[in-house]
Amino acid sequence: MMGRYDVAVVGAGIVGLACALAAARRGLSVVVIDRDAQANGASIRNFGFVTVTGQPRGRVWRRAHRSRAVWDEVAGEAGVPILQHGLWLPVRRPEAAAVLEAFMATEMGEGCRLMTPDEARARSPETTGPDTVAALWSPHELRVDSRTAIPRLAAWLEGRFGVEFLRQTVVQAVEPPRVVTGRGVVEAARVVVCPGDDLVSLFPDCLADAGLARCKLQMMRLASPGFDLPAPVMSDLGLVRYGGYADLPEAAALRARLEAEQGRALAEGVHLIAVQDADGALVVGDSHHDAATPDPFADETVDQLILDEWRAATGRPAPPVLQRWTGTYARGPHADLVAAPHPCVRLALITAGNGASTAFAFGEEVIADLFQETFEP
Repeated sequence: MMGRYDVAVVGAGIVGLACALAAARRGLSVVVIDRDAQANGASIRNFGFVTVTGQPRGRVWRRAHRSRAVWDEVAGEAGVPILQHGLWLPVRRPEAAAVLEAFMATEMGEGCRLMTPDEARARSPETTGPDTVAALWSPHELRVDSRTAIPRLAAWLEGRFGVEFLRQTVVQAVEPPRVVTGRGVVEAARVVVCPGDDLVSLFPDCLADAGLARCKLQMMRLASPGFDLPAPVMSDLGLVRYGGYADLPEAAALRARLEAEQGRALAEGVHLIAVQDADGALVVGDSHHDAATPDPFADETVDQLILDEWRAATGRPAPPVLQRWTGTYARGPHADLVAAPHPCVRLALITAGNGASTAFAFGEEVIADLFQETFEP
């Protein structure tokens, strides 16, 4: 027996840490079990961009607001620097401007500002390209360096709440109150399984029925451009990918034009996000390719599509590439999956690629559901 706990969490990515936080805040004893020595999956391979604006209207959008508030609460205590605030979204097509105008007319546009080209250039000449017809500024977002934020959150949970971490420990079976691992048995009254994109190790039948795939994305780190971004940067392509914009009727005309002008980018799942590290370097991506087992190879033509979109959006050539990598995450037809393979077990995944943006509220929902309570972000 390796110990007794109120809650065991399997998986130490952002969803697992969010569930551990929600349980620990209830005063429960918590253990987090993970097969790796440190987080190495989607939670550290993404942008660390906590995005509110553009999340699908309704529950996911409310989740993002709540999660952003939790990030604000815990970042200082956990020693996680907030590197950037807000969102800067210059667009270069009238159809894209029409989508932004429609967005601003909804409740999701509260606090945001839609700028003319002259206003945009006055605010950020370095990231306002010559073809810019409008720019959206949102104050709601924040950005952390996910490579350091995830381990610091884990260390803070350990020090602040006494959450225990069992690293390099494979879970072989979940049979409440027993969690069988390769190193022994953990006893836990309740268990949350957060498998990330591992769709075969635990409860594979539940996962197979959910219509999930593994999505590969391509990412790059670029040298400093020599100036500070006003905020994380997105572009026209994001307006047909993020549901808060893409689900608006006005997005249909933009999609039609993009299919005619940038059909290859759409086919490769390319859209632009560019964020900035403390040393000035940029993290830029990304693309989306689904497969049962994604290959580990990055396609240079896809990277070039991403870099081309940076140039088109900002009017500036991309700085030299310093690093390239791929990541994978579980993607499905809905924003998330919560299943109960046992009354005392929850299988919990975020399946929309927005873990950093929504995990904290999602974790609160999962723990409330595990205790048969109702939670509304």
